Order: sequence, then C-alpha cells, then structure tokens
Amino acid sequence: MASMIRTEKLCKSFKVGSNDIAVINDVDITIDSGDFVSIMGPSGSGKSTLLYLLGGIDEPTSGRVFFQEKDINQMKDKEKSRLRRTSMGFVFQFYNLVQNLTVEENILLPVTMDRKKPADYHEQLNEILEIVGLSERRNYTPRELSGGQQQRVAIARALILNPALILADEPIGNLDSKTGTEIMELFYRINKEKGITIVQVTHSEEAAEYGNRLIRMKDGMVQEPVFISK
Repeated sequence: MASMIRTEKLCKSFKVGSNDIAVINDVDITIDSGDFVSIMGPSGSGKSTLLYLLGGIDEPTSGRVFFQEKDINQMKDKEKSRLRRTSMGFVFQFYNLVQNLTVEENILLPVTMDRKKPADYHEQLNEILEIVGLSERRNYTPRELSGGQQQRVAIARALILNPALILADEPIGNLDSKTGTEIMELFYRINKEKGITIVQVTHSEEAAEYGNRLIRMKDGMVQEPVFISK
C-alpha cells in the first residue's frame, strides 16, 4: 500500500532563553493511504506539534516530512499553501468558523480561497451537507448552531475539495460525550466510504478505537505503533 505521509528523523525544538527545548525527537513514522490513525499521549508529549509538522503548518528543526513521496519542506511557500488547500483538510477543536458567514459559505471557503467558482461545487456541496446532516441548516450562521453542528461544518469544509488526507486536532475535545460519539462515527464513515486518510490527535481512548492504528507519544518520541483489531 502506498504511503500517504512518512517522516525521517523528524525533530522540532523551541528556543527558551538560551536553551533548546526538544518537542519532537527523531520521529520515524509511516501512515498508509486509507489509514485512520490516532495519536495519543500526555499533555506536552508533542502530539499536536507532530500533527502540525505533518500538515506543513509548522517546519521541523531537522528531518523530513513526505506527503505522497514529496518532501513538503522543500516546497516553496506558494506550493505548500496550495498543497494544504487542495490535498489536506484540517479540523480543529474550536471549529475556526467565520461567524458572519452561513454554513454554506463557511464550507465553500477553501473553494473561494483556491480561486475556483463556488457554482461548480454545487452538487458536491449538497452531497457533503447530506453526509454531515446539515442540509436543513445551510443558511444558518455558526452562532445559530450547537457545538456539534459547528464541528460538522468544519468537517464539511475540510471535505469540500476532496482531500487525500484529513488532519484533526482534538476534534471532540470541546464536545459532550454523545456529540463526540456522533462526530467520531462521522469520521469513521468518511474514512470507510470515501477512503480519505485521517490522522487525529486525541486524549480519548474511545475515540482512538474508531481508527485502525494507534501511535502513542511520550516526551516527543513515538512509542511502538499499535494496530487496532476490528
């Protein structure tokens, strides 16, 4: 199976005064196309930093990140930005929706940012709204939605350009348990039905069980990856 993401001796450190504090230390992982991977670990273990490095949001101190065998940190800024817009979808804990835009307009933001015509995505928009269960709320604004509904908008926005990969940072961390379960079932469906690779950072053992692989981190290092039997 082809790799979606892989790293080679990936390191990230931050300068604190005169000291270099290592957050990611010599990480080698491979995530295959179609995987649903959960990254877990205690606070400060480096899991969110690793996710941002995988998505090209942050740059490593040393080492390499390959997306579909292309070294993303060798790309120019414009090329890397386009890669993130068109091939990756991002879902965060706090939704990051534009409050004065409707559900539909928020979902279509990646389309307009990529200078495409929203009218060309009408059919895909309708399909995604159906998938996330928001067809009847397409003209609502975020303040008129529950937290779970807002996260569904964020997931729909991540899906609109049909990415190969979705990166999710604590996607249910701000939700109650019932809504969190609904969101994880939605991710599971997207992974299985659309074949989109998903990598999530989570504190929840229950959320991790929706995937097929578990990567545990401690002190910036990856422990032995675990395959989850279904």
